[in-house]
Amino acid sequence: MTTASPTSVDPAPDRLPPGKDDSDGVMGGRYRALTLGIVSVVLLLAFEATAVNTAMPVAARQLDGIALYAFAFSGYFTTTLFALVVSGQWCDRSGPLRPLFTGIAVFAAGLVVAGTAPGMWTFVAGRAVQGLGGGLVIVALYVVVGRAYPERLRPAVFAAFSSAWVLPSIVGPVVSGAVTQHLGWRWVFLAVPVLVLLPLAVMGPALRRSEKEQPAATGEPFDRRRSGLAAMAALGAGLLQYAGQRLDLLGLLPAVAGAALLLPAVLRLLPPGTLRAARGLPTVILLRGVAAGAFFAAEAFIPLMMVTQRGLSPTLAGLTLTSGGLSWALGSWLQGRPGAEKYRDAMIRSGFVLTAVAIAGAALVLVPAVPTWVTAVAWAVGGIGMGLAVASISVLMMKLSTPEEAGANSASLQMSDALGNVLLVGLAGVLFGALGGGSLAAAHEGAEGTGSAGAFAVIFLTMTGVALLGAVLGGRTRARA
Repeated sequence: MTTASPTSVDPAPDRLPPGKDDSDGVMGGRYRALTLGIVSVVLLLAFEATAVNTAMPVAARQLDGIALYAFAFSGYFTTTLFALVVSGQWCDRSGPLRPLFTGIAVFAAGLVVAGTAPGMWTFVAGRAVQGLGGGLVIVALYVVVGRAYPERLRPAVFAAFSSAWVLPSIVGPVVSGAVTQHLGWRWVFLAVPVLVLLPLAVMGPALRRSEKEQPAATGEPFDRRRSGLAAMAALGAGLLQYAGQRLDLLGLLPAVAGAALLLPAVLRLLPPGTLRAARGLPTVILLRGVAAGAFFAAEAFIPLMMVTQRGLSPTLAGLTLTSGGLSWALGSWLQGRPGAEKYRDAMIRSGFVLTAVAIAGAALVLVPAVPTWVTAVAWAVGGIGMGLAVASISVLMMKLSTPEEAGANSASLQMSDALGNVLLVGLAGVLFGALGGGSLAAAHEGAEGTGSAGAFAVIFLTMTGVALLGAVLGGRTRARA
């Protein structure tokens, strides 16, 4: 289904070497060390994401960059578009170890750049460097799952990925909020690179042992054409975001140029039929971007809304998202239960419906009479929906991919995720600026009710509609007989 070079992903047959036993599943003797290692990487990414969400409103204000608030999120996913393709080819050529460790190092470097940024544009640049590292890491992790685990254990692995968000969801906002208030937001970024040492120590030996048991990678050299298309997509997305921030006639030129670069690149990078929701794998790939874009575009603006519209502290604003991380793990666990496979399509559609309900529910807090805890309840509902939908989409992608396509299709899945975030978070930023959200830059720090409540309302209602569109398309994940 893709034009990428063949991957060395092994279907991980159930025939085990002498002395190996996987009767206990992903935490059995054969897989325990590997599972703990790769989950520790997801734990690091999860902690960074929850901590950044909490610190971002304060960072944007102190850097006089509220107008670029959305850009700080979408800039991450813009560079991820390029890194995903590079990582997929790198994994196909030499296995997942090198792109995984390189990605972790680049990710840490981006945190340092963001944490020492003198201005908002440098901060955005640091987030872009983080995106390069994150793109390398996430595809490599998917390839590790495809190479090392049999198909029957993959749902449990993806559930473990989601479970890795539980602790950061609880601890991240509290720690980040306390650090932001007492030491400053910069330390939220500068302290995280220290945590890189933990996954490196835990996963290194386990991954190397696992790779020795797999056939050597047989992929072809880097496809320069595909890498060039990825660069086109990233540049086009960046130009579209820049045009969206200008909101004037001079922004038309970069907008047209960005669209001219992005659209043909995406058409060639994703499986044929993805943008028209062709049945089967193309729709599965598309739905990943729809789910991620709608949910995270809304989530990016919740802390800012709670700080500026309801006067919450950064810590309490970040804690409103905690319930989503906890319930996401629950939804992912539910989709991995025995017997759930025959309900895979229904779980995807239900997940999108729950996500739409959650986003609309979060918007209710814009009404002063509605208590702020409603957002936490709504985000708990959304987390269950995302756990059901995203994990099921990942399982379906693996199921519909041959071993030779698993690396490239994993990259396509993550590219759809990143593209959905870039476009929908970027759209949210455009709506925010066009409807007066940028006036928050002039507001007194911590003042309740400043800015435009209408800007937040339009963002949430728009993303509710996108999630409902995903529910409609969910019936097309099965190919015609």
